[in-house]
Amino acid sequence: MKISTDDQRAIGVILFSVGVLAFLIGIAGHFKSEYHHRGEIASIGFTIALILAAIGVVMFLISLKKKRG
Repeated sequence: MKISTDDQRAIGVILFSVGVLAFLIGIAGHFKSEYHHRGEIASIGFTIALILAAIGVVMFLISLKKKRG
């Protein structure tokens, strides 16, 4: 199955956006002082954000490279 460069670019932007949203969930979990499991929510949110944002940026850069080549 072959994915076009426009689709790769769109998937990369979507993954980066979801990574940013996961980062915001991590920040919200970190600042929630009354909740008992705030540390777990914050660390999982930051980890997911890092992974998704990195995959999104890599896919976006690959799609730009294919478009030029």
